[in-house]
Amino acid sequence: MMIGIIDYGMGNLRSVENAFRRLDFGVFIAASPRELDRADKIVLPGVGAFQGAIETLERQGWPRKIETEIAKGKPFLGICLGMQLLFETSEENGIFQGLGILPGKVTRIPRISASGEEIKIPHMGWNQLTLHKKSGILRGFSESNGSERGCSDPYVYFVHSYRVETDPAYVSASTFYGTDLTAAVERGNIYAVQFHPEKSGAQGMKILKNFAALKSRARTRKAPYKTVPAYGGCFVDSVPRH
Repeated sequence: MMIGIIDYGMGNLRSVENAFRRLDFGVFIAASPRELDRADKIVLPGVGAFQGAIETLERQGWPRKIETEIAKGKPFLGICLGMQLLFETSEENGIFQGLGILPGKVTRIPRISASGEEIKIPHMGWNQLTLHKKSGILRGFSESNGSERGCSDPYVYFVHSYRVETDPAYVSASTFYGTDLTAAVERGNIYAVQFHPEKSGAQGMKILKNFAALKSRARTRKAPYKTVPAYGGCFVDSVPRH
């Protein structure tokens, strides 16, 4: 089993790669789309601005390959900006099209909380997840509709100024930072998280282990995912880009 990490020049690749290696999983950095052929599972990390990321992905030919590999049933994980890129549009520094693989949009986190208080942007630090349904990558943590004995909602590490707004049916976990924010989504073999599991200690490592243990969902026909040519947040480690 091999996990391929997409390298398009805007991801904290080594920390993600090292996390999987510490878990004793086979992993490699895919520098070109064709290298994903040998991956059983795929990870799209990301740091920086949405526009630059989507333009780079398109220029290097990644969108069509990502769509093809997802359609094959390979488990796919988007991390931070890699999660945001999966959606239809982003409002970061303008309006830009994303990959369009999942329905929804990326908008700025409100500066005023639901209670009327001003909150600090970016959202940076540890926040607790609230789980909303059974999840392939959040197994072993509690769920709002019935927790596992001895388990609790995990604390994970966030660094972002933008949030995903999507159909609640796809949201597997949220977090509260002035308002409810989408923290994790999944549909079929597609999984994505707004936080950084590779920087979230033992609980983050458990999430990566769960992802690595997923089985491929082989398909006999092309899946109805779409990828739209796109031109179009997230940060490097703890240093905000905006």
